[in-house]
Amino acid sequence: MEDEETDRYRAPALDKGLDILELLSGVDGGLTQAEIAKKLDRSPNEFYRMLDRLVRRGYVTKIDGDRYSLTLKLFGLAQLHAPVRRLVSYATPLMRELAETSCQANQLAVFDRGAAVVIAQQEAPGYWGISIRVGSHISLFDTGSGHVLLAFRSPEERKMMIAESSRSTEQPVLNDDFFKRLDLIRERGYEMMSSMQTAGVYNLSAPVIGPDGKAIAALTVPYITLVNTPHAPDITRTIELLRATTGKLSLLAGSDVRPQE
Repeated sequence: MEDEETDRYRAPALDKGLDILELLSGVDGGLTQAEIAKKLDRSPNEFYRMLDRLVRRGYVTKIDGDRYSLTLKLFGLAQLHAPVRRLVSYATPLMRELAETSCQANQLAVFDRGAAVVIAQQEAPGYWGISIRVGSHISLFDTGSGHVLLAFRSPEERKMMIAESSRSTEQPVLNDDFFKRLDLIRERGYEMMSSMQTAGVYNLSAPVIGPDGKAIAALTVPYITLVNTPHAPDITRTIELLRATTGKLSLLAGSDVRPQE
């Protein structure tokens, strides 16, 4: 009876698309149309139109001419669903504590469809601070959040993230120095850079690491020097506080990293 009910509501085209997505999710380097057909025990012609639609909708991309690979669109969609709400609920009290101890504002961003998207922000406790609206889309290429989200991903994932960004905005020319900077960020564990949007501000950004060792979010302090707040931590101490916070968040996310002291 259960099999009859299952057959009654079958959607062959949907099943075929899901089969492709599930297959590609477990493959590094992509597969050709013929390889997909062979692994799914189907004729290559059966998958031409489905692959074309998946590419046009942004779920799959073609690499090296004839190989198909997943984009990060599904990851981006998932980021804006329940996992993000849980991350924000975990992060909010820690972000509030960070704002109090650092005397600075801070914001949490995730990758979504070609940009870093702010999903939570905490105002500075005093009169002065730099804040950004929740929901804002910011660049991967000239912000601390964007750099961190790229740095703590594999080279293949970086390429896909950059490709998705170039479809929605004009992509800057990225040279070897840019990728060396990402490697440096990964090695030292955080980004520190002058803001390319606001004079006198330093972006201090560190990753929230998931169970797979990759960044699921970036926490950023837009640091400003507070001349009339003598007890405010300096930039070195603020980096320590930031990394301690992302260490705690990473543990809550299931990572085995240890919080920084």
